Amino acid sequence: MSHDRLCRWAAWGTDRDALSLDDRARLSAYLREALGGLDPPQQPVPLESIVPPPSRLPADARAALENCLGALNVSLDDRDRLVHSFGRSYRDLIRARQGCTNRVTDAVVYPQSESHVETILEIATQSRLSVVPFGGGTSVVGGVEPDAGEHHAVLTLDTRHLDHVRVDAPSLLADIGAGILGPDLEHRLAAFGLTLGHFPQSFEFSTFGGWIAARGAGQQSTRYGKIERMIQAVSVATPRGWIHTRNVPASAAGPSVLEQIIGSEGTLGVITSAVARVHRPPEATRYQAYLLPAFDAGCALLRELEQAELPLSIVRLSDPEETRWLSRASEGGHSLPARLGKWWIDRATRRRAFSREEMCLAMLSLEGSRPFVERGATHVRAVAARHGAVALGSSPGRQWVADRFRHPYLRDELIARRVMVDTLETATTWSNLRALYDGVRTAISQAISQAGPAGVVMCHLSHLYPSGSSLYFTFLARQLEGGELDQWSRVKQAATAAIVAGNGTLSHHHGIGNEHLPLSAEAGEAAVAALAAAKAALDPAGIMNPSKLFAPATATLHRCRE
Repeated sequence: MSHDRLCRWAAWGTDRDALSLDDRARLSAYLREALGGLDPPQQPVPLESIVPPPSRLPADARAALENCLGALNVSLDDRDRLVHSFGRSYRDLIRARQGCTNRVTDAVVYPQSESHVETILEIATQSRLSVVPFGGGTSVVGGVEPDAGEHHAVLTLDTRHLDHVRVDAPSLLADIGAGILGPDLEHRLAAFGLTLGHFPQSFEFSTFGGWIAARGAGQQSTRYGKIERMIQAVSVATPRGWIHTRNVPASAAGPSVLEQIIGSEGTLGVITSAVARVHRPPEATRYQAYLLPAFDAGCALLRELEQAELPLSIVRLSDPEETRWLSRASEGGHSLPARLGKWWIDRATRRRAFSREEMCLAMLSLEGSRPFVERGATHVRAVAARHGAVALGSSPGRQWVADRFRHPYLRDELIARRVMVDTLETATTWSNLRALYDGVRTAISQAISQAGPAGVVMCHLSHLYPSGSSLYFTFLARQLEGGELDQWSRVKQAATAAIVAGNGTLSHHHGIGNEHLPLSAEAGEAAVAALAAAKAALDPAGIMNPSKLFAPATATLHRCRE
């Protein structure tokens, strides 16, 4: 089985799934009112018209790489270089749409085996080349942005051919190549009656190795855990040599090297494969959706359900602003069914006299054995009623799951209409959740308003834990023409400061890259020094993904003019 990789220039996914606001009258009207207008769609600079700077790859390094990989697996083609130079963050998309060429990789290499990766790193060290590992290119934190640092040129190492799957069925384990895409992985595990259970929104276009490198979370992490809970062993090629952690279920042999690799974002080496804990698919799945009178009531409901150790899988609680957004996005056959539209909200508010300004939507699923799921579903209904919820049935959750991988396409349409739209996520304890929510939301709103245009800030809870939850913010405002990245940077910096001050994490599952720095805010300067020492030991020449993770804040947030 094969699956398309990201193939739209300066946008998400494939042309066949692109969305338009033209057939979403209610959502368009809401945006015009909330943002003070919408521009007609504008096209990005065509990829074919962009001429990148000449490759700086030294001739002797190119010859050595071609001797190792074959000439077809060493590309200096303009298109290859350009599409491998941008991820899918807001910054990436704006720079790509403008035809920015100040950060373009010098060559793309396609190793066919782990031994090829080892040789590439040897050549890069000898020739002083930076190396940027590249999976699906879906990073939303600048993780694949080329940076030569103090080196001669940049090699982007595309892992797509490292795609094996070897199943150890008795142990419920699978040895998986880092470059395999989500759909291909699930298809191959399904042949053994298994699943990894990791379904991030980028699932169709992101790779197994990328999930590990960014310490990602799938939408069903409340049941299956984030990627670090799924990985039992890992293989990494570093400039200093190989790391193969032992494939055992647990170990007390000192601090965990495995934990250092997960989330390292290509700064220590190239993840080539890992052994993952896999699962048999659930016997039963149940979906439920509710309207709640207020955000605090929804938070209390989710906390009680999670701490009751129910078989929860997907869980989302939208705040009032996101609930209003979803109710208007329920037209045009995309994203949400009619039960989240005006008629159902009217019915719910009449039944319970909810305030339209305060009500919140909760959607969840339960998975597991049929008896366990049925008992859990009954318990959820009883607890939800006690918190004043109005049941909406199963269809909102079912429809959301059916359409969940199409949601990023709406961002492309908004950016084309000159709307700044981005997301960020954090996590905190239940006792601190409301304070962090208020602090970050206020900081984003103030940063948007200080620049002039009206804006929208919305949030949802997902990825629950007995001790707390993640908070996932989305913010929108009309772009400032000519100052798009400065406008975004002010909002991002304000949000980061509020997260740090409010005792949240810099990132729950998107990683750090060069957009969520400084890492020292997460654990202090001593911790960063320890991690930097590990990098120096494994990568003494500093060739691995420079400017990521360890760099000062905003050090590499370059504009096209620079």
